[in-house]
Amino acid sequence: MFEGSVVALHRWPVKSLRGEEVRAARFDERGMAGDRAHALVDGREKRAGRLLTVRQNPAMLGWGAGYGELIDPPKPPVLRAPDGREWSWDEPGLAGALAGSFGMPVDLRAADGQQDRGPTVLVTFAASLAALSAELGAPVDLRRFRPNVHLTLDAPAFAEEDWGAGTTLEVGEVVLEVAGERTGPCIRCAVPSWDPDGRERWPRLQTHLIDRHDNKFGVILRVARAGVINAGDAVRARPA
Repeated sequence: MFEGSVVALHRWPVKSLRGEEVRAARFDERGMAGDRAHALVDGREKRAGRLLTVRQNPAMLGWGAGYGELIDPPKPPVLRAPDGREWSWDEPGLAGALAGSFGMPVDLRAADGQQDRGPTVLVTFAASLAALSAELGAPVDLRRFRPNVHLTLDAPAFAEEDWGAGTTLEVGEVVLEVAGERTGPCIRCAVPSWDPDGRERWPRLQTHLIDRHDNKFGVILRVARAGVINAGDAVRARPA
């Protein structure tokens, strides 16, 4: 068993937009409440209906979204455009503003469980982030990986790369578990190679993860016991 604490909690209200750091959040069958509960849908004829991500349009990183310090958001998020203007998700004209920014038509979709691997929770570890930065010889911004929970743990760096089914994390009053399909060590797509604010791309980061870490960073879990996690909560990890 390893022990540690919660360093930070990150919520991403709209898939592929910038998110927010919060002090507390509810975790249940949805994953982290409010996380990826909204998404943008490609409105182009040949891709109509598909979720839009940074891979199709990096300009999405110019926009941010947040609920504020709500533990279980009962209302839609507020989006912030690159020019600083704020838009409510329900505000007329938002779809048009997004389309103008992205250079393509978009539609809006609100639904829980729009994480890449369904209603899951992505956890990352401070030791692994520090070791990755050392390997690359440059700081790696945590936001590139879009985690929900970032932990300190008295485990070796990259230990989570081998955590399989049955691994549990007790995080405050919540229990997270590697259980079911599409959980376990997170295989990364190309999104972390983009600067979190959409300024430039760093292809070497993904190449390094592929060559040195089988393209893994972080671990994906499901909520086995619901509750609220707070920054600073104690953590116990039992790998399997």
